[in-house]
Amino acid sequence: MIKGQKVVCINDTFPDLIRALYKQLPVKGTTYTIREVFLGREKIVKGGDSATVGLLLVELRNGPDPFHAGKQELGFTSERFAPLEELPAEEIAEETFAGAGAGDSGYWMN
Repeated sequence: MIKGQKVVCINDTFPDLIRALYKQLPVKGTTYTIREVFLGREKIVKGGDSATVGLLLVELRNGPDPFHAGKQELGFTSERFAPLEELPAEEIAEETFAGAGAGDSGYWMN
């Protein structure tokens, strides 16, 4: 997962403690944009020392992690999200052109 990539939430089940710490949580089936990718801790509550890939999302903002020495913003484990399959702009343009009808002039009218 990379900055700017679109992802969809696949797991929005959170324990009560997490719900109390966060201002905004992702919702299953909703699409988000990755704002930042970082190395996170396995469990924020116990200040675990095993690492996971964490994400900050453009659409969600939260306060600082009370268990992080640098007070990094509370993020989400990447395992809660799946990459959204999107075609590159060039492929979308090619498919649009290929799908034009025989009587189509090739111009878009509003």
